[in-house]
Amino acid sequence: MNDTSLFVYSDELLTYKFNDEHPFNQKRLKLTLDLLKKHHAINDDQIIKPRMATDAELELIHDHHYVNAVRLAGQGKLPPEKAVNYGLGTEDTPIFPKMHEASALLVGGTLTAVDAVMTGQSLHALNLGGGLHHGFRGKASGFCIYNDSSVAIKYLQKKYGARVLYVDTDAHHGDGVQWSFYDDPDVCTLSIHETGRYLFPGTGTINERGQGKGYGYSFNIPVDAFTEDESWLECYRASFKEVIEYFKPDVILTQNGADSHYYDPLTHLSATMKIFREIPKLAHEMAHKYCEGRWIAVGGGGYDIWRVVPRAWARVWLEMTNNDISGPLSKEWLDSWQHESPVPLPTEWDDMEDIYEPIPRKPEITEKNALTLEKALYPIRSSKQTSKSNEQS
Repeated sequence: MNDTSLFVYSDELLTYKFNDEHPFNQKRLKLTLDLLKKHHAINDDQIIKPRMATDAELELIHDHHYVNAVRLAGQGKLPPEKAVNYGLGTEDTPIFPKMHEASALLVGGTLTAVDAVMTGQSLHALNLGGGLHHGFRGKASGFCIYNDSSVAIKYLQKKYGARVLYVDTDAHHGDGVQWSFYDDPDVCTLSIHETGRYLFPGTGTINERGQGKGYGYSFNIPVDAFTEDESWLECYRASFKEVIEYFKPDVILTQNGADSHYYDPLTHLSATMKIFREIPKLAHEMAHKYCEGRWIAVGGGGYDIWRVVPRAWARVWLEMTNNDISGPLSKEWLDSWQHESPVPLPTEWDDMEDIYEPIPRKPEITEKNALTLEKALYPIRSSKQTSKSNEQS
């Protein structure tokens, strides 16, 4: 297999735009790619253009009537009373011109990444335009019109007969992907997210374990609000390592939301750039250990597009290409973008030590998360104990 990585991008991905005030802003794709270019960490022959997903591909997951409704909405032909039934025209998911085409391109970008990896064209592939994990079969939700990860997983199953491990580190629960494969034993979903007690979509409890033949293949680690790096990483490392050993997939698909950072305006976690170094590092290691290197990665949430997302997402590509950069950010990049940024841009790849005041409940939060992790992984750990006992007897 070709030991290369590919980066899916074209400026057309920026057409997925609700309005100027909306928190979901694809300018973050441009900021990330420009940061990599200014650090000479990517060249043009590593960039591959996304293709448009066909209706048949979208309908691997989405209902035909829904796809048609999205198309009509983007043409200004869907009455508001019908739109609302499909989750369109809401505050979260406003209607915009050519929304079907823009959304189908994001899905096609993830399918482009899938084909690159599964045909051996590259070992790893990254589509930061994807990761829209809240989209449902017949409804838009949480800024997501089509669910590219769900379509990609179904496509991986149908075209390549693959068993897929989906790992979601967005601060919001990966609900749309989980429910798409809730009864499927050939897809395993692992989501590490902020507890739904205070955060959209309110799902992702440890008791959501799958149903029917898929029971035991959904894992959720809902961490407490204000969780910091060490506790977050403990949950991530333990769950990823134990789940992958238990499931033994053919390929890993990771969703890399960058909204667990302390600066993110929509969430309540207290992570720093430390976790965004470690997230892709472990995914890379596990892909080589269990999947002959096959690793597809997508973007996701991330609403501090200036201080957080470019650095966090660049780390995924740097890890894929075995490139470890630290120290100062490119002065050229800072000079290019500071005049547009409403906040002072960070000057280093890593965060300063004191970006927030000490969290008074740290021991309590850490203990709570450790207990959540224990309960979430109980089925795997108890089955290990049972097989050990059987071997000894």
